[in-house]
Amino acid sequence: MRLALFDLDHTLLPLDSDYEWGEFTIRIGWTDREEFGRRNKAFYDDYVAGRLDVHDYVRFATEAVRQRGAQAAARAHAQFMRDVIAPAIHDEARALLQRHRDAGDEIVIITATNEFITRPIAQALGVQQLLALELERGADGWITGGIRGVPTMREGKVRRMEQWLAERGLRWQDVDSTFYSDSMNDVPLLEKVDHPVATNPDPRLRVLARERGWPILDLFPSQQ
Repeated sequence: MRLALFDLDHTLLPLDSDYEWGEFTIRIGWTDREEFGRRNKAFYDDYVAGRLDVHDYVRFATEAVRQRGAQAAARAHAQFMRDVIAPAIHDEARALLQRHRDAGDEIVIITATNEFITRPIAQALGVQQLLALELERGADGWITGGIRGVPTMREGKVRRMEQWLAERGLRWQDVDSTFYSDSMNDVPLLEKVDHPVATNPDPRLRVLARERGWPILDLFPSQQ
């Protein structure tokens, strides 16, 4: 089996969907511009720096959704897809995914952003296999603010991929794997696959990729 693994934010999309969802909740009046905006940016900076406390972040980031319930959240997300995500899906990203489909590869998006935000995005990209941060749900079926299982972040991406492979009776040595990512946070998985590709890489990953001889793909012209 050939696997084509993709990070999502700043890899297939030229934005961070988690951060942009937070900004969207400000615009629709679900969160306070000053206080939420300040904390959202601080958490994003922590993520970029590799020091994010993901449990604290998820409690913060899902609060507005939890308070409003499933129906309102679904309506808001549909608007988010129309206003923010659809315009950000570039032809270059679609073409890269299509090349892997045409080659018969199994495509998986693996992202640290939670499933509520990312599942509709994966569907819009035509990708069925999504490994995202899974949200804990209460007895009523609605999200609690907690995380279920291993977060798909840093070394957690490797663990979640190994679980995914094991569910199919596979190990790393049974697959030919490629992983596209922009972030230093994804170095553990980039080191694990057969073919790491630094895609729209952040400055530190660009340096590392050059040192290790990894291919560098600037998928979006604006990021070259």
